[in-house]
Amino acid sequence: MSLKEHLIELRNRLFISLIALFVTTVAGFFLYNPVMEIIMEPLADAGGQANFASAVSPLDMLIKVSVFLGLIMSAPVWLYQLWAFIVPGLHKKEKWTTVGFISAALPLFLGGIVLGFWALPYALIFFVGLTPGGAVNYVTAPEYLDFVLRLFLAFGIAFLLPVLVVGLNMIGILPGKLILKNWRITVFLICLVAAMAAPGGDALTMFVLAGPLLLLFVAATGFCLYNDMRRAKRAAERDKENEENANNASPLPD
Repeated sequence: MSLKEHLIELRNRLFISLIALFVTTVAGFFLYNPVMEIIMEPLADAGGQANFASAVSPLDMLIKVSVFLGLIMSAPVWLYQLWAFIVPGLHKKEKWTTVGFISAALPLFLGGIVLGFWALPYALIFFVGLTPGGAVNYVTAPEYLDFVLRLFLAFGIAFLLPVLVVGLNMIGILPGKLILKNWRITVFLICLVAAMAAPGGDALTMFVLAGPLLLLFVAATGFCLYNDMRRAKRAAERDKENEENANNASPLPD
């Protein structure tokens, strides 16, 4: 397609994703109160208190949480639109890759958010524990919510990367050998993301949080290498068959 056609396709897919996000955000309004109780509980357990600094802060938090819940609930739609834009024009057989991508990406995205929720109390215990004796840590509710949502999104998106790597390999864009060649950079980036997204009191916490990402990276790399070998074997068999057919073909008359 031309650049204009790509831009039109991008606009259409963004429009579909935004419609799905709007619908699920409306549904998120009805889940606001129980979700906020769950989010606020780790802060109270760590000895902190959320403080609404202005009259409009509750409304601001209501909108943010609803959009975040809408983003989670609409994940099947925008994940499909993302993948369909990256790999347009697939053949019928190759379209099964899209089904596999969505089937793997959705639970991993949700799993990353769950892992972020698991890391939240440890991060809060560390930060609130730095409060001097005799003082009370009053955290403004919007700042606390921004911290929590960034944490959840960082882990959710990070868990999507191995699936994206496998998907790009399945359609022949990203060879497994290239992934293996740059494994040191990938490991460093994973540890860096874990340290920034889920800070804790010691290095052990960082490595515990980076562990699942490293395992997913290893599994994705192994699958890509296996898929490359299988693809090369099929190509060799196809070339051999074509060569045999050419040798067995009768010569053309003069």
